[in-house]
Amino acid sequence: MNETTAGIDLQEETSGTVKKFMFVNRKAPYGTVYALEALEVVLISAAFDQDVSMVFIDDGVYELVKGQSTKAIDMKNFSPAYRALEGYDVEKLYVDEASLKARGLTTESLLVPVEVLSSAQLAELMDQQDVVISF
Repeated sequence: MNETTAGIDLQEETSGTVKKFMFVNRKAPYGTVYALEALEVVLISAAFDQDVSMVFIDDGVYELVKGQSTKAIDMKNFSPAYRALEGYDVEKLYVDEASLKARGLTTESLLVPVEVLSSAQLAELMDQQDVVISF
């Protein structure tokens, strides 16, 4: 039997619908606010128990590169925050294979484990999402 208060089903009240959110990161990590804003939105979405995944395409793959130094541009390096994603249950991280290769990067160059997918595989994955947001 469900608990009720004033005729309101508390179990129904507290359980929400989980949506599949995919955040597509296409921009280099510094020089614009897109990468940092995307990371913040992902963390907020995950805090609300949504099914969150991230895709890194084009210069977005640079967001995950190890050993970033931002001293020369006098900006805070936020790349270590990507390691915190797992703590928010954001474990679905995907990288476009062609973008990675075009920039001479490998998965060993990256801060966090990712799944490398072809453009066709990414398109199929995007079709399965409820919401796709590109930064």
